Amino acid sequence: MSARMPTNPSSHPLLDARTAGVLLHPTSLPSRQGAVGLGDLGPGARKFVDWMSSAGLSRWQMLPVGPVGKGNSPYSGLSSFAIEPMLLSIEDLAEDGLLPKSAARTPNADDTGRASWPEVRRWKNPQITRAFETFKAKRGFGSAGYRRFQRVNDHWLTEWCCFAVEQSTKHTGDDAGGDLRFHAFIQYQLDRQWSRLRAHARRRHVRLVGDLPIFCGADSADVAGHPELFRLDRAGRPSVLTGCPPDAFTRDGQLWGHPHYRWPNHRREGFSWWRRRVRATLDRFDLVRVDHFIGFVQAFEIPGDAANARRGRWRRTPGRELLTALQADLGPLPFLAEDLGAVTPEVTRLRQDFGLPGMRILQWGFRDPSGPDGPSKDLPQFHPADAVVYPGTHDNDTVAGWWRSLDRQSRERFTTYAGEHQTPSASMTRLAFTSPARTAIVQMQDLLELGRSARMNVPGRPRGNWTWRMRRVEDSRSLARKLHGLIAMSGRLPTD
Repeated sequence: MSARMPTNPSSHPLLDARTAGVLLHPTSLPSRQGAVGLGDLGPGARKFVDWMSSAGLSRWQMLPVGPVGKGNSPYSGLSSFAIEPMLLSIEDLAEDGLLPKSAARTPNADDTGRASWPEVRRWKNPQITRAFETFKAKRGFGSAGYRRFQRVNDHWLTEWCCFAVEQSTKHTGDDAGGDLRFHAFIQYQLDRQWSRLRAHARRRHVRLVGDLPIFCGADSADVAGHPELFRLDRAGRPSVLTGCPPDAFTRDGQLWGHPHYRWPNHRREGFSWWRRRVRATLDRFDLVRVDHFIGFVQAFEIPGDAANARRGRWRRTPGRELLTALQADLGPLPFLAEDLGAVTPEVTRLRQDFGLPGMRILQWGFRDPSGPDGPSKDLPQFHPADAVVYPGTHDNDTVAGWWRSLDRQSRERFTTYAGEHQTPSASMTRLAFTSPARTAIVQMQDLLELGRSARMNVPGRPRGNWTWRMRRVEDSRSLARKLHGLIAMSGRLPTD
């Protein structure tokens, strides 16, 4: 079959049923003690799965889980394959005998509802180093489990460890951080904890949904290990940068700063790097949201020395060839397409040809309806079955914050449509779950009806993002009962 011809449009089995899910990054989880730091992959994550199951929620969507880079953003990851070290659970390390039980006691709990990256690093790094020394003393590197992990992940593990050592030497001077085996140990333990979480989720009929950023950071193990796959100049800097052009909301456009791919080299190697990347992601997740799906048709190229995105050009990309190669490996693709932005008919055709659901954002449905295209296609009556509906994503305000920002006419449009008997947050959740779209996902902040201070990210703002954290008391039983009734009435209780 030619790569330019439509492919089999059958969808993945996990996308065929009506399901309800929640969007919550693991760093936003509370710890068992409600203490300083971040959420992680340990008991708090498994407890959250139990709460989801009691509520009838069967899809847990996360943001990218790779090692964070600048601004602690999950979208500025340092590797497409490794996992963020601070997601490692100290409680689980203690449970596995690598630390004393007392190690899980954290500093004074300060339940502010905000994550603290500096504090968690100061507390966790010595504990992880201590666990590493115990692992070495027990000859863990010679164990069958570790040898298997190393063999299966050899295509990225050494590359990541070398990069992590360089970063540690440059930024911290940490003795353990200069040992390749230290970083391999962390990834091995993260892999074990992730497997434990995923198995627990499956027993509770919860499927994990990941997020695959289309681009890689310039300062990443991916670019350092495979410079031939990226468009770099002789000094190793990006010759062209990613972003999007100016529009009604951003006069200068958006300059993301990733290097573009050197697509001829990806073609030459049969897209093998991409295939390994997707397989590694699917070793952790059941479904994957593909970020910036329009980039599989065309990408906006900005000169490498530009200060903003005013100058640039759209250039075609071989996304159809890539998706065809992935389909040959996987069969029906377990992808959700983030088809937001400059969506052209070609983008829609590509998505449909591979049986991928697109996205609908309810907040956008209540903009001024008097435009040239008439009512917004984000209103529920226009949702196709092959779609994923969100009241808002991590880049949007919470529903409560959005509501406060609306003018009188927009509020009237919303209440005329949704009714006045519930709060805006509860109404949006109901609209999402009763939508014709087969998959409906709501941010945890909106299920909790939280205001603007709980927003996860404000695009274009360099500081203060990615820090919202759920308090322990907020995953309540009464909310679970209420959600279960709504999910049951809207035909979204899990069947798998």
